[in-house]
Amino acid sequence: MKKYDLIVVGAGNLGTFHAYHALQMGKSVLMIEKDSEPMEATVRNFGQVVPSGQALDTWFEYGRRSLEIYQNLQDLTDITARKNGSYYFASDDDEAKLLEEARALFKIRGYACELMNRKVCFERMPMLQNEYYKLGLFFPNEFSVEPRTMVHRVREILIKKWGLDFVNNTTIVDCQIKNGICEVVSSKGEKFYAEKVTICNGRDFKALFPSLFENSGMKVSKLNMMSTYPLKDVQIKGNILSGLSIRRYDSFKSCASYPQISQPEWQKPYNAWGIHILFKQAFNGSIIIGDSHEYASVNENATLDFGIDMDINQLILKEAQRIMKLPNWNIQNYWAGYYSQTADGGIYEHQLENKIYIATGIGGKGMTTSPGYAEKRIKEVFSQ
Repeated sequence: MKKYDLIVVGAGNLGTFHAYHALQMGKSVLMIEKDSEPMEATVRNFGQVVPSGQALDTWFEYGRRSLEIYQNLQDLTDITARKNGSYYFASDDDEAKLLEEARALFKIRGYACELMNRKVCFERMPMLQNEYYKLGLFFPNEFSVEPRTMVHRVREILIKKWGLDFVNNTTIVDCQIKNGICEVVSSKGEKFYAEKVTICNGRDFKALFPSLFENSGMKVSKLNMMSTYPLKDVQIKGNILSGLSIRRYDSFKSCASYPQISQPEWQKPYNAWGIHILFKQAFNGSIIIGDSHEYASVNENATLDFGIDMDINQLILKEAQRIMKLPNWNIQNYWAGYYSQTADGGIYEHQLENKIYIATGIGGKGMTTSPGYAEKRIKEVFSQ
C-alpha cells in the first residue's frame, strides 16, 4: 500500500483546505470522505465569506487570509468566488452606533470599509424597506460563493493540478500509530498509511475517538434556512446582514458601546432561537434567507434531527419581510444545516504523539475562515 505524507479524514471545507496547504508544501495527500461527496455544513450554508463578522485579532485574521486564498484559486479556475462585498444595515440607534465604532476598528486594521448614510443605502440597495435602515457599513473586498458548488471545484483542481488522491464512500473507524506510521482503517477493512493524519470530522462523533468527543464540551447547532423561487427581476449583489446580525456577530462585541446596547421586547423570541437575518442571491436568482440556532450537546445531538420547525421559519420570514421588498415571498426550499462548535467559539484541536491531529468544532465560521486557519494548522502538523 502507498504511504502518504498526509491523510485527511473529511472532505468538507476544513478538510479540503488542510489538503490544499499540504499539497502546496509538496506533500503527498490522500483525502477520505465518508459520503459520495461532502453533504454537511460545507454545502448547507449561505456561502458568505465575511471576515468582518469574526472575532477581531483572531478569527478575523484567518478570514482575511482566506480571502486571498479564495482569490488565488478563483484566478486558476472558477470556484464561484465573486467579490461583491458585504452590507450591514442598522435598524436602530444602538446598531448604528456599533457600525460607526466598528468602522474605526477596521480602519485601524487597514481593512477597507465604507459607512453609508440612508441616501447611499437606498442607492445601493433600493429593495430595502424604507422604514428599516438608519445606517449601513459596506466591506467591498468580501466574497460570496455557491456553497453547493465551491468545495467540489476546489477538490477537482487539487486532484488535477496538484495530484490529490481522493477516496469517497469510505467511513474511517480506526486510526492508530504503529511503529511510527499512522494506520487508518475503514469500515470495510481497507487500510491506508501515512506519516501524519488530520481529522476534520464535522459533527460525526461516533466513528472515530467517540469517548474523546463525549468529553469535549462541544455542542451541535441546527440552523433553519430557506430559499425563494428564482426571482429574475431582482438583483442583490453581495452579502446582506441585518441589525440582528450586528447584535450577534463577534466583531461588534469589540465595540465600546456593545455592553450598553438595549434589547427591544420584540427581539426576545428571536434571541431565544438565535435568529439573525441574512440574505444572499444564488446564481439561479433565488434568494437564500435565514437563519436560526438550536443547540444540543455532542451526546444529545440526535435530538436536533427531527423535522423543520415552521414556527421558527415564520419568525425568520416576518423579520425578513420587514427588511426587504421582494416581488413575492414564495419559498421553494426549506432545509436545516448542522455544525459543531466549542463553548468558547474557537475550534476543537487535539493531537496524538505529533502524528494524528484533530480539528473540528469550527462552528459557523468554516466558510469564512477554513482556508486561513488550515494554513496555520498544516504548518504546525509538519513542523513537529
